[in-house]
Amino acid sequence: MHIPDGFLDAKTWMSAAALSSVAVGYSIKKTRDSLGDRQAPALGVMAAFIFAAQMVNFPVGGGTSGHLLGAALATALLGPWGACLVLATVVIIQALFFADGGITVLGANILNMAVIAPLVSHLIYKFLGAGRPLAIFLGSWCSIFLSAIAVALQLALSGTIPLSVVLPAMAGWHALIGIGEGLITCAVYAFITRNGLLEPAVRYYGAEAKR
Repeated sequence: MHIPDGFLDAKTWMSAAALSSVAVGYSIKKTRDSLGDRQAPALGVMAAFIFAAQMVNFPVGGGTSGHLLGAALATALLGPWGACLVLATVVIIQALFFADGGITVLGANILNMAVIAPLVSHLIYKFLGAGRPLAIFLGSWCSIFLSAIAVALQLALSGTIPLSVVLPAMAGWHALIGIGEGLITCAVYAFITRNGLLEPAVRYYGAEAKR
């Protein structure tokens, strides 16, 4: 799903960079309000887990790759704003130190994986009820599927590859990857909550509902 340098035109990557900058800035503000000092280490632990999970990827087509995303799990445990910061940190480290995703298109990669994916998961959790297996699965599947659609649209808008080619490739592969993402996310979320790991951060949706 990481877009390499040279695959987006200036108007597309600059627009994506502007949107992702606003989203990350807002996430920093909201995370300060919702997570205390005791919960801050949870962001680091989640970033390390997602970084490791995303290292397993394979070519999909149109110069992009397919892999697990982890946004739905981070959103379920940390909320959408904490998840945005975690995913953005992972995407930045991957681009700067592992050449996984380009530098000029960093804003687009952050927008797709660190903004769209957590927000999609968040909407699913709000609609179906956070913590329920069905919500976790659908939140995972929708987050990775719609992020892949965003990548396809950006590549098509840039004139890199026709939409008729890149959209079926990205949508088809990530519809399948989303099933695996959903099952893994449900299993990991159940393990974490059952064993009380990251317990303070897990309360995000409950705390939000009381405000």
